[in-house]
Amino acid sequence: MGKATRVINVKRLKIGGGNPIAVQSMCATRTQDVQATIRQVELLEAAGADLIRIAIDNKKDLEGLKEVRKRTKALLVVDLQENYLLAEDVAPYVDKIRYNPGHLHHLNPNLSIEDKVKWLVNIAATHDLAIRIGVNCGSVPPDFLEKYGHEHARAVVEAATWHSRLVESFGFKNFVVSLKDSDPQKVIEANEEFTRRRPDVPIHLGVTEAGMPPDGIIKTRIAFEQLITKGIGDTLRVSLTVPFENKGEEIKVGRKILSDIAAGRFISVPENFGKGLNIISCPSCSRVENNDFVKLAEEVKAMSEFAREHKITIAVMGCRVNGPGETDDADLGLWCGPSTVTLKRKTETLGQFRYDNILPALKGELDHLIQFQAR
Repeated sequence: MGKATRVINVKRLKIGGGNPIAVQSMCATRTQDVQATIRQVELLEAAGADLIRIAIDNKKDLEGLKEVRKRTKALLVVDLQENYLLAEDVAPYVDKIRYNPGHLHHLNPNLSIEDKVKWLVNIAATHDLAIRIGVNCGSVPPDFLEKYGHEHARAVVEAATWHSRLVESFGFKNFVVSLKDSDPQKVIEANEEFTRRRPDVPIHLGVTEAGMPPDGIIKTRIAFEQLITKGIGDTLRVSLTVPFENKGEEIKVGRKILSDIAAGRFISVPENFGKGLNIISCPSCSRVENNDFVKLAEEVKAMSEFAREHKITIAVMGCRVNGPGETDDADLGLWCGPSTVTLKRKTETLGQFRYDNILPALKGELDHLIQFQAR
């Protein structure tokens, strides 16, 4: 179903060039917790995952990765998080690396982005790895955000286009690009514009922080149906906030969407969908430091049901890596640390709360916001 992009190879898996759209997901564990990570790999494999992503942020995660690699033949993608310097250490144990252009500036600030990417490309080429250039709405590279900040979607597209050219300038073409947002319409716009500029580059589709079923599935379907029917998309991930043992649902939903599109079965989006309360939440990845995050997201959804007719966005993010930035656009935002949850109103931090007392504080702010809108 994908458009005729060039083909890239993730070892035995071919992506792009009209090959079947590959379906992937990410382990919602800290990789240093080997037993939990292996369990998630098993759940995703059983559901039919073509690729499985795990995150590496430190040396303990690296040791966990080595053990995971011994115990599975699954194709593994490593997310380098904010620590791109671990790429050389993880390369022998994975099949693909994902770097986020918005995170490269954190380490070695005196080294140019060009030099950092060249180093990553050389590692990938040496170990026969594929690369994903993963641009995310919540972590756009600072220079692109400064230049195109008033046009956020354009900043995402410009960053993806620039990094594609940069990677190619080093003689490397075995890469895909992703342009993700929590708003399906922005995902559609960004991917359409990138495709107009670079129709040859394979695209990884996803609606980031889509949230809990069923709303998260509907948001994802909206974007995927609009893009895949236009031949845009060569691999995909459905990002849902689900309990640990239900992780395979992301793969099953992805396969169902592809099956329905192929059969001409499309959802009829309710006229008022997206016009009332909108809860976005991330899919519980390895960056989550407290497993109560998923429970909290479900509690927020239940508590805020009374406000479903109000056009308000509440973001519930599971980590302190992307959470602070990815709650900035929400009317009310929560990002979760190991023992506390930070409550925000847009970019303003309102305070930190324990997991067991954040809901009353959030409801108070929600009540105030509804009263303000009623004026």
